[in-house]
Amino acid sequence: MRKIKISKEMCTLLLILTLSTVLNFTNLSIEGYGNKYYAAAVKSMTMSLKNFFFVSFDPAGFVSVDKPPLGFWIQAISAKIFGFRGWSLIFPQAFAGVISVALIYVIVKKSFGGTAGLIAALSLAVTPVFVADSRNNTIDNLLVLTLLLASLFLLKAAEKGKLRYLLLSFALVGIGFNIKMLQAYMIIPALYFTYIISSAVPIKKRMSQLAIATVVLLLISLSWAIIVDLVPKEDRPYVGSSTNNTVMELIIGHNGLERLGIGNSGFPSGANRIRISDRQGQPPINDRDSNFAPIPQIPNQYGQDMFGKQFDGYNPPQNNFGLDGQNNMMPPANKGRNIQQRAGGMGGTFGGQEKASITRLFSNNSLSDQIIWLFPIAIFGFISASINTKLKRPFDNKEKLSLIFWISWLLPVFLYFSYSTGLFHPYYLTMLAPPIAALVGIGLVSMWQSYKTGGWTSWILPVALIINGLVQILILSYHYNMSNIPKIIMIVLSVLCFASAAILIILNLVKSKNMKLRKVLVVAAFAGLLVAPTIWSATTIFYPMSGTFPSAGLDLAYNREGRNLDSTTVDNSNEKLISFLQKNKGNAKYLLVVASAQDAEDIIIKTGEPVMALGGFSGTDNILTLDQFKQLVKKGEVRYVLVNGRGNGSNSEIMNWVQQNGKVVSKSEWSDTNTTYNQQNQVENNVNSNLGNPNIGGFNDRSFGQLYDLKGVNIND
Repeated sequence: MRKIKISKEMCTLLLILTLSTVLNFTNLSIEGYGNKYYAAAVKSMTMSLKNFFFVSFDPAGFVSVDKPPLGFWIQAISAKIFGFRGWSLIFPQAFAGVISVALIYVIVKKSFGGTAGLIAALSLAVTPVFVADSRNNTIDNLLVLTLLLASLFLLKAAEKGKLRYLLLSFALVGIGFNIKMLQAYMIIPALYFTYIISSAVPIKKRMSQLAIATVVLLLISLSWAIIVDLVPKEDRPYVGSSTNNTVMELIIGHNGLERLGIGNSGFPSGANRIRISDRQGQPPINDRDSNFAPIPQIPNQYGQDMFGKQFDGYNPPQNNFGLDGQNNMMPPANKGRNIQQRAGGMGGTFGGQEKASITRLFSNNSLSDQIIWLFPIAIFGFISASINTKLKRPFDNKEKLSLIFWISWLLPVFLYFSYSTGLFHPYYLTMLAPPIAALVGIGLVSMWQSYKTGGWTSWILPVALIINGLVQILILSYHYNMSNIPKIIMIVLSVLCFASAAILIILNLVKSKNMKLRKVLVVAAFAGLLVAPTIWSATTIFYPMSGTFPSAGLDLAYNREGRNLDSTTVDNSNEKLISFLQKNKGNAKYLLVVASAQDAEDIIIKTGEPVMALGGFSGTDNILTLDQFKQLVKKGEVRYVLVNGRGNGSNSEIMNWVQQNGKVVSKSEWSDTNTTYNQQNQVENNVNSNLGNPNIGGFNDRSFGQLYDLKGVNIND
């Protein structure tokens, strides 16, 4: 028998993939169901083909989620194969993360060799936001995998000028559109620019090929949307978060212009609003736009909202909301980031609310520690590789085209996240992970070649290492007082990175020819730069993330006391309510009617029963008129309605009618919640809710809700 020989490069790749697998899969069950809004939709999708196709949020097909179907189709298939469990919903994303690591190795290797590919793969595998997204049922890393496949074929098309590869690339972006809509198009500038400047075929032919590819892109992108919009509205769910019940408006509006901060006063809406339920009876805040529900907020340590306005009658407790070092849930107010940043206030969940500037991703906020750890190496690496490859016309080889492609992906996306005042979350930053990782791999190899060669370019490597180390020190300083871990990382970084870079400078000055020592020093310096992001990523193994806003980092350790698992094995909230409703449902179609989807998600997950989210995700969708709702009551399809007392969005007319005509159900029959309002506990609940605790806030805290029975209500036609 022939012996199978495994090269050193292949062994290294297997180790990197093993590391990625460990980070993505280990202890995955602690994440519970992740984002319960999406989990409830997948549960509903597994119950009928109609729900599956239209991405229905609820089993009755009343309203859909505000995303296209493909990512959730994959999750639903996984749930059918493995059973509906939290980990089976997250599995596709975790698997996509590992495959993406392997794929970026393949792509980078084709242009700059195996070493560059391995470095790129390792850099991607330990990027915190990439790991966080891989361990959640948000669908961003399924999109990343799709776009990496598109990149592979685009580079091949640019090198060879073959139309079939270009069509495959654009078709894959169209598939990506059906995972996350316009977010997939963030790669479009790189695709067009790289192919336009390539020299494989004449310019006229390139333009005609791009025109054909664009048609394919649009046809595939809009295929599902067109089909849904052609289906009569009464035969499908209402398109959640749209204003006119069409997917096209959802694409242009909520998932389009709002992401750019255009329209709707820039306020979050739909599935990406802060949950109305997080407001939990706080004093009302005046709306800036009557079409939208109030933006819920939590007070900072001074009792102020995001605009600096003091909450009426609020007196900050002396023990910092009871979240001090004694219970390890939060450090004292003078340590680390402020309470809004740490606890998922506007600064913690909406990246567009951070101060817009070129330094946004380096500042003390919820963004920097998720992505920026290796960004300087990527930029210096691009500069070095551009010099080495003589990056100028003609662009006729794979090295030049690869450089153009990656920088054309990186810079526009970086500028968008730096300056956008639109709606985006920190976990969207995973879109920056592939180009940064690729340019780190390409750049380190290029800088090493320049360092060996000598001349002025030999100084790029040690300078890049020192600057990247200083950036990491800056990021770590934001967490300096949280624990000893950042201090230890700083020491390790100084020993491995700064000391190694200093010796590299000395060796350059004395013109030493000891290349073995130089290589060891470069490896040590880069290893030092990987320590912080790897530790940040590894925290997800031990501490559950927020299901709604996944992120990795030391904050997870400090927030651990404020988190409970989303798993049904430990979450026993709503049990009394569910038991009451199922016992008394009778022939009603809907088990319950609530104002918004987050009030329904937990019950749908646990029971698979139809729950009507009257206003879609945030309670602001105008799905039914009062007359239509009355007819449902008259037919006996609706019996029980929960009026949560926190504002009912655009459906206040219906909820007011329910309160005026329905019979109040005694709380002793359906809830164990103490209805006494305590401001101190209320503030703590708000903080915990934003930290990702599924059992505090939202529907699970019914202190401000009341159940009404509409059976026997006289409906006047």
